[in-house]
Amino acid sequence: MKRLLSIELQKIWQNRASKVLTIIYFLSLTLLASIALIEFDFGPFKFKAADSGFFNFPYIWHFTTYVASWLKIFLAVIIVSMVANEYSYGTLKQNLIDGMSKKEFLLSKIYTILLFSLVSTLLVFGISLILGLKYSSFTEVSIIFSDLEYLFAYFLKHVAFFSFCLFLALLIKRSAFTLGFIFVWFLGENIGHAILKYKILGYKPKDKDTVVIDWVKDALPLESMSNLIVEPFSRLNFIKSITNTVGANFENNYAVQPIFIGIVLFWTSLFLILSYRILKKRDL
Repeated sequence: MKRLLSIELQKIWQNRASKVLTIIYFLSLTLLASIALIEFDFGPFKFKAADSGFFNFPYIWHFTTYVASWLKIFLAVIIVSMVANEYSYGTLKQNLIDGMSKKEFLLSKIYTILLFSLVSTLLVFGISLILGLKYSSFTEVSIIFSDLEYLFAYFLKHVAFFSFCLFLALLIKRSAFTLGFIFVWFLGENIGHAILKYKILGYKPKDKDTVVIDWVKDALPLESMSNLIVEPFSRLNFIKSITNTVGANFENNYAVQPIFIGIVLFWTSLFLILSYRILKKRDL
């Protein structure tokens, strides 16, 4: 494991673009702490992030993991480029000639995915803990360390998404086309669902016969990953007050749901199995 991981990290660090993206990603994560400095006045409305409840335990685990998860696109580009470069520069074939098996080649990518996901999770944990200890109104140990399942969901979400990127990169072999396909897939899950639900089936707010369609969408790869950590903002009291004033009402289930953990684990396993089958059958 150490040898394979060392080889991959050297490849990333020797590639200027990958090195820059890696640095930008982890710097961006640390800049999450600067959210606490945000404050502005808009007429009679005054907002100060540090006093808004964003950093209260245990809510902060939900908030930071949700916000930080949007930054994973930087690492996704690295994963895709890392695989595409293997084909472009012939390093994959050279590694196999030098004695590395196809299984070891795939494992080296998986170890890198796990390492990036773990380091990112630990960094988010550290930043959240520091912000919470400084700004939270609740500092009892039992409260601080409750709702840590969001960190597990954050880790799993990254592993799953990077496994999806790895599979597509091995399948397509071109970084630009792979990233473009990921974007098209994302649009397809959302636009396709909307067209089927509202245009074809003619859904109306009181209808209940399109629940199956909603579940089909929830079971798709990117949507199920997204459902691991749902938006946290409507949990805040001042957001609830605003929505109640305008007559809106949010009834979200904010917990990390086991069914989505199971669905995401299924997709992750499938992507990795298919990645190995591609490598095993393809003439390199």
